[in-house]
Amino acid sequence: MAERTAAPGARRRRGLVTAAVMAVLGCVLLLHSSLPRLPGRPVSLLETFLPWLGLAVPVGLVLGVVRRSGVAVVACLVVAAVWAGVFREALLPREPDTYDMTLVQHNVSDENTSPSRVARTVLGADPDVVALEELTPAALPAYRAAFARTHPHHASVGTVGLWSKHPLKDVTRVDIKPRAVGPGWDRGLRAVVRAPGGDIATYVAHLPSVRMRLTEGYATGWRDESAALLGRSLAAERGGKVLVLGDLNGTLDDQGLRPVTTQVRGSRAEFAFSWPTGLPLARIDHVLARGAKVVETWTLPDTGSDHLPVAARVRF
Repeated sequence: MAERTAAPGARRRRGLVTAAVMAVLGCVLLLHSSLPRLPGRPVSLLETFLPWLGLAVPVGLVLGVVRRSGVAVVACLVVAAVWAGVFREALLPREPDTYDMTLVQHNVSDENTSPSRVARTVLGADPDVVALEELTPAALPAYRAAFARTHPHHASVGTVGLWSKHPLKDVTRVDIKPRAVGPGWDRGLRAVVRAPGGDIATYVAHLPSVRMRLTEGYATGWRDESAALLGRSLAAERGGKVLVLGDLNGTLDDQGLRPVTTQVRGSRAEFAFSWPTGLPLARIDHVLARGAKVVETWTLPDTGSDHLPVAARVRF
Protein backbone atom coordinates (compact mmCIF):
# COMPACT_ATOMS: atom_id res chain seq x y z
CA MET A 1 0.00 0.00 0.00
CA ALA A 2 1.40 3.40 -0.93
CA GLU A 3 2.26 5.75 1.94
CA ARG A 4 -0.15 8.64 2.19
CA THR A 5 1.29 12.15 2.25
CA ALA A 6 -0.39 15.01 4.04
CA ALA A 7 -1.73 17.78 1.88
CA PRO A 8 0.35 20.99 1.77
CA GLY A 9 -2.31 22.91 3.76
CA ALA A 10 -2.41 20.26 6.46
CA ARG A 11 1.40 20.32 6.77
CA ARG A 12 1.35 24.08 7.23
CA ARG A 13 -1.27 23.79 9.98
CA ARG A 14 0.76 21.27 11.95
CA GLY A 15 2.01 22.71 15.23
CA LEU A 16 0.12 25.99 14.93
CA VAL A 17 -1.44 25.52 18.35
CA THR A 18 1.98 24.89 19.89
CA ALA A 19 3.41 27.90 18.07
CA ALA A 20 0.51 30.06 19.29
CA VAL A 21 1.03 28.97 22.89
CA MET A 22 4.74 29.76 22.58
CA ALA A 23 3.93 33.18 21.19
CA VAL A 24 1.70 33.92 24.19
CA LEU A 25 4.41 32.76 26.60
CA GLY A 26 6.98 34.95 24.87
CA CYS A 27 4.69 37.96 25.20
CA VAL A 28 4.12 37.23 28.90
CA LEU A 29 7.85 37.00 29.51
CA LEU A 30 8.52 40.30 27.75
CA LEU A 31 5.44 42.33 28.62
CA HIS A 32 4.10 40.98 31.94
CA SER A 33 4.81 44.26 33.75
CA SER A 34 2.58 46.09 31.24
CA LEU A 35 -0.35 43.67 31.41
CA PRO A 36 -3.52 44.90 33.17
CA ARG A 37 -4.36 43.73 36.69
CA LEU A 38 -7.33 41.52 35.89
CA PRO A 39 -9.84 40.16 38.43
CA GLY A 40 -8.41 37.10 40.14
CA ARG A 41 -4.88 38.46 39.62
CA PRO A 42 -3.74 35.86 37.04
CA VAL A 43 -0.80 38.05 36.04
CA SER A 44 0.54 38.17 39.61
CA LEU A 45 0.24 34.39 39.77
CA LEU A 46 2.24 34.03 36.54
CA GLU A 47 4.83 36.54 37.78
CA THR A 48 5.32 34.53 40.96
CA PHE A 49 6.55 31.57 38.92
CA LEU A 50 7.85 33.49 35.90
CA PRO A 51 11.21 31.66 35.52
CA TRP A 52 9.40 28.32 35.40
CA LEU A 53 7.58 29.30 32.21
CA GLY A 54 10.79 28.27 30.48
CA LEU A 55 9.86 24.62 31.09
CA ALA A 56 7.28 24.97 28.33
CA VAL A 57 10.07 25.25 25.75
CA PRO A 58 11.33 21.62 25.85
CA VAL A 59 7.73 20.40 25.92
CA GLY A 60 6.95 22.49 22.87
CA LEU A 61 10.08 21.27 21.08
CA VAL A 62 9.07 17.65 21.61
CA LEU A 63 5.58 18.38 20.26
CA GLY A 64 7.05 20.25 17.31
CA VAL A 65 9.35 17.37 16.41
CA VAL A 66 6.58 14.79 16.81
CA ARG A 67 4.26 16.87 14.62
CA ARG A 68 7.10 17.60 12.19
CA SER A 69 6.27 21.27 12.48
CA GLY A 70 9.04 23.69 11.63
CA VAL A 71 6.84 26.59 12.76
CA ALA A 72 6.47 25.13 16.25
CA VAL A 73 10.18 24.38 16.57
CA VAL A 74 11.15 27.91 15.48
CA ALA A 75 8.60 29.42 17.89
CA CYS A 76 10.09 27.38 20.75
CA LEU A 77 13.61 28.49 19.90
CA VAL A 78 12.50 32.13 19.81
CA VAL A 79 10.86 31.80 23.25
CA ALA A 80 14.00 30.11 24.58
CA ALA A 81 16.02 33.12 23.40
CA VAL A 82 13.50 35.50 25.01
CA TRP A 83 13.64 33.56 28.30
CA ALA A 84 17.44 33.63 28.29
CA GLY A 85 17.37 37.37 27.63
CA VAL A 86 14.92 38.07 30.45
CA PHE A 87 16.93 36.06 32.98
CA ARG A 88 20.38 36.76 31.55
CA GLU A 89 21.64 38.27 34.83
CA ALA A 90 21.03 34.98 36.63
CA LEU A 91 22.54 32.92 33.80
CA LEU A 92 25.76 34.76 33.01
CA PRO A 93 28.90 34.06 35.08
CA ARG A 94 30.00 36.94 37.31
CA GLU A 95 33.20 37.95 39.03
CA PRO A 96 33.03 38.27 42.84
CA ASP A 97 31.99 41.79 43.78
CA THR A 98 33.08 43.95 46.69
CA TYR A 99 30.62 44.52 49.52
CA ASP A 100 30.26 46.39 52.80
CA MET A 101 27.67 44.37 54.73
CA THR A 102 26.12 40.93 54.83
CA LEU A 103 22.46 40.60 55.80
CA VAL A 104 20.16 37.66 56.43
CA GLN A 105 16.39 37.61 56.16
CA HIS A 106 14.37 34.64 57.42
CA ASN A 107 10.76 33.73 58.13
CA VAL A 108 11.49 31.26 60.93
CA SER A 109 7.89 29.89 61.09
CA ASP A 110 5.82 30.20 64.24
CA GLU A 111 5.85 26.39 64.43
CA ASN A 112 9.64 26.09 64.46
CA THR A 113 10.81 24.23 67.57
CA SER A 114 14.54 24.87 67.23
CA PRO A 115 15.67 28.50 67.56
CA SER A 116 19.20 27.22 68.16
CA ARG A 117 19.20 25.53 64.74
CA VAL A 118 17.98 28.76 63.15
CA ALA A 119 20.74 30.74 64.86
CA ARG A 120 23.49 28.30 63.84
CA THR A 121 22.41 28.38 60.21
CA VAL A 122 21.98 32.14 60.06
CA LEU A 123 25.23 32.90 61.86
CA GLY A 124 27.06 30.66 59.40
CA ALA A 125 26.77 33.49 56.86
CA ASP A 126 28.49 35.91 59.32
CA PRO A 127 25.81 38.58 58.88
CA ASP A 128 26.03 42.14 60.17
CA VAL A 129 22.25 42.34 60.43
CA VAL A 130 19.58 39.64 60.82
CA ALA A 131 15.82 40.06 60.30
CA LEU A 132 13.38 37.39 61.49
CA GLU A 133 9.62 37.02 61.06
CA GLU A 134 6.93 34.86 62.71
CA LEU A 135 8.53 35.27 66.12
CA THR A 136 6.28 34.07 68.92
CA PRO A 137 6.36 35.41 72.49
CA ALA A 138 7.38 31.94 73.70
CA ALA A 139 10.31 31.64 71.26
CA LEU A 140 11.59 35.23 71.39
CA PRO A 141 13.73 34.77 74.55
CA ALA A 142 15.47 31.78 72.93
CA TYR A 143 16.31 33.83 69.84
CA ARG A 144 17.58 36.69 72.01
CA ALA A 145 19.85 34.30 73.87
CA ALA A 146 21.09 32.62 70.68
CA PHE A 147 22.12 35.93 69.06
CA ALA A 148 23.21 37.79 72.20
CA ARG A 149 26.96 37.18 71.90
CA THR A 150 27.38 38.08 68.22
CA HIS A 151 24.47 40.49 67.72
CA PRO A 152 23.87 42.28 71.02
CA HIS A 153 21.69 45.03 69.57
CA HIS A 154 18.08 43.92 69.17
CA ALA A 155 14.64 45.35 68.45
CA SER A 156 11.29 43.67 67.95
CA VAL A 157 7.74 44.73 67.20
CA GLY A 158 4.98 42.16 67.27
CA THR A 159 6.18 39.12 65.33
CA VAL A 160 9.18 40.71 63.56
CA GLY A 161 12.64 41.28 64.97
CA LEU A 162 16.01 42.78 64.07
CA TRP A 163 19.44 41.78 65.40
CA SER A 164 22.58 43.77 64.65
CA LYS A 165 26.29 43.83 65.35
CA HIS A 166 26.01 47.61 65.32
CA PRO A 167 23.97 49.85 67.67
CA LEU A 168 20.33 50.56 66.85
CA LYS A 169 18.39 53.75 67.43
CA ASP A 170 14.97 55.26 66.66
CA VAL A 171 13.12 51.94 66.74
CA THR A 172 9.50 52.43 65.68
CA ARG A 173 6.50 50.38 64.61
CA VAL A 174 5.63 50.59 60.92
CA ASP A 175 1.91 50.34 60.23
CA ILE A 176 1.41 47.90 57.34
CA LYS A 177 -1.84 46.41 58.68
CA PRO A 178 -4.66 46.05 56.11
CA ARG A 179 -7.89 47.76 57.15
CA ALA A 180 -9.82 44.50 57.48
CA VAL A 181 -7.32 42.97 59.90
CA GLY A 182 -8.08 43.25 63.60
CA PRO A 183 -5.92 44.84 66.31
CA GLY A 184 -2.76 43.18 67.57
CA TRP A 185 -1.39 42.57 64.06
CA ASP A 186 2.11 44.10 64.14
CA ARG A 187 4.44 42.95 61.40
CA GLY A 188 6.56 45.96 60.53
CA LEU A 189 9.39 47.85 62.21
CA ARG A 190 11.95 50.50 61.37
CA ALA A 191 15.25 51.06 63.11
CA VAL A 192 18.39 53.00 62.29
CA VAL A 193 21.51 50.83 62.18
CA ARG A 194 24.52 52.88 63.27
CA ALA A 195 27.03 51.20 60.98
CA PRO A 196 30.67 52.33 60.70
CA GLY A 197 29.94 53.82 57.27
CA GLY A 198 26.97 55.85 58.50
CA ASP A 199 23.36 55.45 59.60
CA ILE A 200 21.11 53.08 57.65
CA ALA A 201 17.31 53.21 57.91
CA THR A 202 16.39 49.53 58.11
CA TYR A 203 12.89 48.09 57.73
CA VAL A 204 11.70 44.61 58.64
CA ALA A 205 8.33 43.64 57.15
CA HIS A 206 6.15 40.58 56.85
CA LEU A 207 3.38 41.17 54.33
CA PRO A 208 0.17 39.08 54.44
CA SER A 209 0.11 35.70 52.77
CA VAL A 210 -1.63 35.11 49.44
CA ARG A 211 -4.02 32.24 48.73
CA MET A 212 -5.80 30.59 45.85
CA ARG A 213 -9.56 30.82 46.44
CA LEU A 214 -12.45 29.68 44.26
CA THR A 215 -14.30 32.96 44.71
CA GLU A 216 -11.32 35.31 44.34
CA GLY A 217 -8.70 33.51 42.28
CA TYR A 218 -5.22 34.53 43.38
CA ALA A 219 -6.21 36.47 46.50
CA THR A 220 -3.56 39.17 46.95
CA GLY A 221 -5.75 41.99 48.29
CA TRP A 222 -4.36 42.17 51.82
CA ARG A 223 -0.79 41.67 50.59
CA ASP A 224 -1.18 44.45 48.02
CA GLU A 225 -2.71 46.83 50.58
CA SER A 226 0.13 46.13 53.01
CA ALA A 227 2.71 46.67 50.25
CA ALA A 228 1.14 50.06 49.49
CA LEU A 229 1.46 51.07 53.15
CA LEU A 230 5.09 49.97 53.26
CA GLY A 231 5.77 51.82 50.02
CA ARG A 232 4.27 54.97 51.52
CA SER A 233 6.66 54.76 54.48
CA LEU A 234 9.61 54.20 52.16
CA ALA A 235 8.62 57.19 50.02
CA ALA A 236 8.67 59.39 53.13
CA GLU A 237 12.14 58.15 54.11
CA ARG A 238 14.64 60.99 53.78
CA GLY A 239 17.80 59.08 54.64
CA GLY A 240 20.27 58.29 51.88
CA LYS A 241 20.68 54.63 52.85
CA VAL A 242 17.63 52.39 53.19
CA LEU A 243 17.34 48.63 53.62
CA VAL A 244 14.21 46.48 53.52
CA LEU A 245 14.38 42.91 54.79
CA GLY A 246 11.30 40.75 54.90
CA ASP A 247 8.93 38.08 53.77
CA LEU A 248 6.99 40.06 51.17
CA ASN A 249 4.97 37.08 49.94
CA GLY A 250 5.70 37.99 46.35
CA THR A 251 8.58 38.06 43.87
CA LEU A 252 10.39 41.09 42.47
CA ASP A 253 8.35 40.67 39.28
CA ASP A 254 4.96 40.71 41.01
CA GLN A 255 2.93 43.80 40.11
CA GLY A 256 1.41 43.86 43.59
CA LEU A 257 4.79 44.74 45.11
CA ARG A 258 5.41 47.75 42.87
CA PRO A 259 4.87 50.27 45.70
CA VAL A 260 7.91 48.67 47.35
CA THR A 261 10.05 47.62 44.39
CA THR A 262 9.91 51.10 42.87
CA GLN A 263 11.45 52.44 46.09
CA VAL A 264 14.11 49.81 46.79
CA ARG A 265 15.82 47.23 44.61
CA GLY A 266 17.24 43.74 45.01
CA SER A 267 19.58 41.51 43.06
CA ARG A 268 18.36 39.68 39.95
CA ALA A 269 21.72 38.04 39.40
CA GLU A 270 20.57 34.86 41.17
CA PHE A 271 17.28 32.99 41.38
CA ALA A 272 17.74 32.19 45.12
CA PHE A 273 14.30 30.60 45.47
CA SER A 274 13.33 30.63 49.16
CA TRP A 275 9.87 29.02 49.30
CA PRO A 276 8.71 26.35 49.94
CA THR A 277 11.60 24.62 51.66
CA GLY A 278 11.09 21.13 50.22
CA LEU A 279 11.00 22.31 46.59
CA PRO A 280 11.82 26.03 46.36
CA LEU A 281 9.87 27.61 43.51
CA ALA A 282 9.95 31.36 44.19
CA ARG A 283 11.96 33.96 46.03
CA ILE A 284 9.42 35.69 48.24
CA ASP A 285 11.95 36.62 50.96
CA HIS A 286 14.00 39.67 50.12
CA VAL A 287 16.85 41.99 50.97
CA LEU A 288 16.27 45.26 49.11
CA ALA A 289 18.17 48.53 49.18
CA ARG A 290 18.18 52.19 48.22
CA GLY A 291 21.37 54.24 48.24
CA ALA A 292 23.17 50.91 47.94
CA LYS A 293 23.46 47.94 45.63
CA VAL A 294 22.59 44.36 46.52
CA VAL A 295 25.51 42.63 44.82
CA GLU A 296 24.72 39.02 45.69
CA THR A 297 21.80 36.98 47.06
CA TRP A 298 21.76 33.31 48.04
CA THR A 299 19.86 30.90 50.25
CA LEU A 300 21.05 29.12 53.39
CA PRO A 301 20.23 25.55 54.45
CA ASP A 302 16.90 24.39 55.87
CA THR A 303 16.25 25.47 59.47
CA GLY A 304 12.97 23.65 60.06
CA SER A 305 10.88 26.49 58.63
CA ASP A 306 8.78 26.40 55.46
CA HIS A 307 11.07 29.18 54.13
CA LEU A 308 14.79 29.08 53.48
CA PRO A 309 16.88 31.90 54.92
CA VAL A 310 18.01 34.44 52.31
CA ALA A 311 21.44 36.06 52.66
CA ALA A 312 22.65 39.07 50.72
CA ARG A 313 25.70 41.25 50.39
CA VAL A 314 25.30 44.99 49.99
CA ARG A 315 27.68 47.68 48.77
CA PHE A 316 27.01 51.31 49.71
